[in-house]
Amino acid sequence: MVATNSTEDAGSVRSARGIAADGLRRHNLAVILRQLHMHGAHSRSQLTSLTGLNRSTIGDLIGQLASLGLAEEVQPRSVTGPGRPSPVVSTNPAGAVVLALELDVDSIAAATIGLGGHVFGLTRATRPRAHRSPQEVVRDVRDLAMPLLDRLPAGHNLVGVGAGVAGVTRRSDGFVHIAPNLGWKDVPLGDIVRAELDLGVSIMVANEADAGAFGEYRRGESAGARNLVYISGDVGIGVGVVVNGDVLRGQAGYAGEAGHMTVNPTGHACRCGSIGCWETEAGVAALLRRLSLDTDSPSADIVSEIVTQAATGNRKTIDALEELGGWVGVGVANLVNIFNPEVVVLGGGYHKLYPFLEAAVLAQLESRALAAPASIVEVAPSRLGQDAPLIGAAEAVLSRIVENPAEAKANAQ
Repeated sequence: MVATNSTEDAGSVRSARGIAADGLRRHNLAVILRQLHMHGAHSRSQLTSLTGLNRSTIGDLIGQLASLGLAEEVQPRSVTGPGRPSPVVSTNPAGAVVLALELDVDSIAAATIGLGGHVFGLTRATRPRAHRSPQEVVRDVRDLAMPLLDRLPAGHNLVGVGAGVAGVTRRSDGFVHIAPNLGWKDVPLGDIVRAELDLGVSIMVANEADAGAFGEYRRGESAGARNLVYISGDVGIGVGVVVNGDVLRGQAGYAGEAGHMTVNPTGHACRCGSIGCWETEAGVAALLRRLSLDTDSPSADIVSEIVTQAATGNRKTIDALEELGGWVGVGVANLVNIFNPEVVVLGGGYHKLYPFLEAAVLAQLESRALAAPASIVEVAPSRLGQDAPLIGAAEAVLSRIVENPAEAKANAQ
C-alpha cells in the first residue's frame, strides 16, 4: 500500500473543484454574451428562460460582463402596459471594437465594428484595377482606417484587426501564398499590416470569401444556417464554405478556392496559370468579354452599368447575363453536390446581378446537381452585399471575445 498525504489530497480536490468552477463560470459568461451579441437586448427573465440558469446566477453574470465593459443594463426606452418595466441587458458596443479591413482587386475598405454587430463607421474607396505592392495597398487602407479610429467613442476597447484579402491566405499568420488578381505571390501580409498599423493588438488576416461566408453566417439573411456556401463574384470568384458552423479552412487555410476549379478544360487562360477555371467563365471579366467591353473601371461601377442596361431591355446585355448565369449555375451545382449546404449565398457583384442570373442558375442547378441535395438548398443574393467580408472579418475577431469574455480585459488599451 502506498501512503498518501490526506492534506495534499484535500488541497488537490479543492484545486480541481476551483478549476471546474472557473471553467463553468467562463462557459456561462460566454453563453450570456453570445446571446446578447447575436440576438440583441434581453431582460433578465428572458435570459433565465433561454439559458436555464437561475436568476441569481444571471444577475451575477451580468455584473461580471458589466465590470468587463461588455454589457450594460438600462431601462427600456418605450413602455407598454401597466407596471414598472423590467430593465434590459444589452452589449456595450464600445467594450470590444474591431478594425475590419478589406483588400480587394479594385477597392479597399475599412470599418470599425463593435459588439452586437454595431457599425461605428465604414468607408470604401474604389479605384481602377492595377497591380500595386502589398506595402502600398496596406498604407492606403491604413489612411482610410485611421479617421474611423479617431472617431470612436472615448474609452473604447480595440480588441483586434480583422482583414480580408482576395488571395489564397494562411489564416495562422496571414501569409498570402498567391493573389493572382492582385499580382501578389508569397506575401507576409499579416506582418505588413501589423507593422504599418502599429496598434498593439492582434491581427487576423483571412481570405475575403472565407470572411464573407462567416459574415453571412453571423449577420446575413440566412444567419444561423450551419451549412452555407458563399460565392463572391467580382473580378474573380471567391468561395467560402461554412460546415456545421465553422469556416472550412483545410490543412493550411487554403480550402475553398472553387473559383479555380476547372469547368471548361478547353476554355480561357486564368491568371492563376491554369486553363478553364470557373472564374474565366463566370467572373465579371468573362461578362465583359461577352459584351466586347474593355475597361479597367472598378467592378462595382461595371456591374451597376450592366444592371442599368439590362433593366432597360438591352438584348445583348440580357443574353450575356443569361450565359453568365448558366456558368454560375454549373459551379453552384458542383458545390451543392460536394457540400450539401442549406443555402448558397451569392455576393460581390452577383447580388446586384442576381435578378438577371436567377433563372439560368436555377436551371443548371436542377439539371446538374443531384436531386436530394438540390431539393433542400436555397440560392439567394447576399443581404450584406459588398460589406460581407468586412463584417465577417470583424465577427471572426469578436467571436474570440464572445467565447472568452475575460480576454477583453486583457486587450484593453
